[in-house]
Formats: sequence, structure tokens, C-alpha cells
Amino acid sequence: MTPAYQWLTSGVPLPELDYERLERWIVQVADVHNRKVRSLNYIFCDDAKIFEVNAQYLDHHYFTDIITFDDCVGSLLRGDMFISLDTVRSNAQELGYEYIRELYRVIIHGVLHLCGINDKGPGEREIMERAEDEALAMLDAIN
Repeated sequence: MTPAYQWLTSGVPLPELDYERLERWIVQVADVHNRKVRSLNYIFCDDAKIFEVNAQYLDHHYFTDIITFDDCVGSLLRGDMFISLDTVRSNAQELGYEYIRELYRVIIHGVLHLCGINDKGPGEREIMERAEDEALAMLDAIN
């Protein structure tokens, strides 16, 4: 079963990324968590769109960097991820990180959610951050 990816946009240009490299990375991260990538849809958008999606589907009335919709079946990863490039950019500036590095972190953050890692409960944020750091180290090793 070959993984299927869609890299889409809503109101923003598609970021200039090495998507083949990212797809190899995502498969490796999924493998570490005993999952297989089946179908992942990334929708890059602006703050207005992510606010709209957050309000409509989650009844949250605030901006966020990513919203992950989980459609996984067993160990097969399937899902839609909306990423606000505006929020990624502002978070990177606020934290003093490179924009591209923050974008990679957010891209894999959604995958880690699909792998079952949460970040809202006690101690979960630290587990997610550790998983993100480990995943980013894996990306650095991929040519």
C-alpha cells in the first residue's frame, strides 16, 4: 500500500518545500510509532481560515497553528491537517526559531497526533515536545 499525500492550500501560496523528502520523513516517523501512512492531506491556510475551521468544527474561537482531523483505521494513518502559515510565522518569531524549522515541527505535530500522542493533559505537552524533537532529528538525517 503506497502512502498518499495531498499538499493543498486555501488562501496562501504553497510553501516551497522538498515534499518528497518530507514524505519519506513522515513514513519514518510513523514507522517509529508502529503506524503506516495511508492518506494524509495537508491544507496550508491563513489565520482567517484556521479560525473559521476551529470555530466551525471544534467550537474553539481562537487561532492555532494546526488542527488535525483524525480518520485513522487501526495502525493506518489517515487524516486532514490544516496549518496556518500566519500562526506558524508568528510563533517562530515569538520563540526565536527559524520559520522553516517551526513549519516542519507543525507538519510532524499533526502526524504525532495521528500516532496517538496528545498534548493537552498533565505531562502530555512534554511527551509531545520530546517526540517532535526526535522527529526533527530524523529529518536532519534525511537527504
